[in-house]
Amino acid sequence: MGSFDFSIVGGGIIGVAIAYQIQKKYPNKNLAIFEKEKNLAMHQTGRNSGVIHSGLYYKPGSLKAQNCFIGREKLIEFAKKYNIYHDVCGKIVVATNNDELSRLSFLKKNGEINGLTGLEILNPNQFKEIEPFVEGLKALKVPQSGIINYSEVVRVLSEKITFYNNSSCILTSCKVLDYHDNIISTTKGNFKTKHIIFCGGLFADRLAVKDNIDLNMQTVGFRGDYYKLKDNAKHKVNHLIYPVPNPDFPFLGVHFTRMYNNDIECGPNAVFSFKREGYKKLDFSFKDTFEALTFQGTYKLFINNWKFAMDEYKRAFSKSLFLKQLHKLMPSLKNNDIVSYRSGVRAILLSNDGNVVDDFKIVNMKNNIHVLNAPSPAATACLAIGEKVLYEIEKKFNL
Repeated sequence: MGSFDFSIVGGGIIGVAIAYQIQKKYPNKNLAIFEKEKNLAMHQTGRNSGVIHSGLYYKPGSLKAQNCFIGREKLIEFAKKYNIYHDVCGKIVVATNNDELSRLSFLKKNGEINGLTGLEILNPNQFKEIEPFVEGLKALKVPQSGIINYSEVVRVLSEKITFYNNSSCILTSCKVLDYHDNIISTTKGNFKTKHIIFCGGLFADRLAVKDNIDLNMQTVGFRGDYYKLKDNAKHKVNHLIYPVPNPDFPFLGVHFTRMYNNDIECGPNAVFSFKREGYKKLDFSFKDTFEALTFQGTYKLFINNWKFAMDEYKRAFSKSLFLKQLHKLMPSLKNNDIVSYRSGVRAILLSNDGNVVDDFKIVNMKNNIHVLNAPSPAATACLAIGEKVLYEIEKKFNL
């Protein structure tokens, strides 16, 4: 039976970044990462749009705002040090009606409170110098946003873990079956461990309940579908183009992203997923669906936002309706400019009252720590989150 000082359950960017920060500071401590898939970063990390978030949207003083600001700088520094492709290209957030204009001014003030500099509201002549094919009333220029390959970040982080301590290990295709006291049972055998850090993403709530944490909340998956621009239309997008988000919903709206591989993504929408890791439109899990739809928080969310939900579902099965949404920012796009691309599933933590738990949430339990909620901008903030969890470990376990 293998024995470890720390065990990390979940090989996404948060789990690997936490392991990296532990190993970097305490190279004499050995650890293991348990990942059920054959590779690291196969779910939310590997299926996001690769955006380096600026910290524009988040409530000042929140964990999101603090860790995004710190984490973005650490991420860029890490990428430069290890030659990971990234581009701090900036983005524009475009207002297309009068209601959005007032929210654009609010976003600028909010971003400045969160430490952003160089924010500038542009008129159409000015923002068309950046994105000539965008139409709107005004746009907010955000210089700090960018793009990066998060899967490559995870690969380098994982290599550094075993570099700092070659007795540490990363176990893929290794599903955790049970845990009690200081024993973890997996599909590759039993392991002894002093502490477990759970970074289960879409299954974070189930891992917490299994560890006897009394939760009044549940993780619900929302699938996001993407289209991409065909080669003949790629010239219409230079960098990152976002709408002004609707404050009533926890999503940023469909946007244009120039990826690290020079693909141009359009999306995502946001539809309830009938399977937590279901990336196809018809994927279904009875257990996942039953749990979600019998949870009162999901019911209340749907009742309060039924029209938004119906509109999103229509777009999920209609290219023309998806294109119509894109036309709000770029009316010149044609049906044959876009092609169906890929999808991802976002973990949304809902409380009993149907409200979205918007901030990062980290919970201590006896000898273990649970990262219960790590929505966007968690990938951008991963190194800062890793440091925060390390601080909690040092305080709780007297390292």
